[in-house]
Amino acid sequence: MADKDANVISQAIVDETPISPSRPNPARKNSLEHHLAHRPDRQELINRNILPASTAAPAIQAQQKELEKHMRADSLNEKIAHRPAPETVLEKHIIHEDPRSPEDKYAEAIEDEYAKREGGA
Repeated sequence: MADKDANVISQAIVDETPISPSRPNPARKNSLEHHLAHRPDRQELINRNILPASTAAPAIQAQQKELEKHMRADSLNEKIAHRPAPETVLEKHIIHEDPRSPEDKYAEAIEDEYAKREGGA
């Protein structure tokens, strides 16, 4: 009988107070509705770079982004291939100092010397 009394007392001692405040905040309760009602429109999300500016299906947007990246790389490589040599830019007085490192200048001078010798032989 003492065991029954101990079980009844131990069950009655359990603290059942809620973890959250006892008085629920009505503003907090309606926060989802508030956020959904005031969420930004699609164009604002695009302007903030949250959504992509693509109208393509979501399944192919990653491929579209990869294609744009490769196209940009190809365009830059094409522009780099057609840029003038440092000597030309120096001769036109666009820049006043040679941007190449001394090692690069030396390597180019050696290549020019070999080219002269091969052409003259």
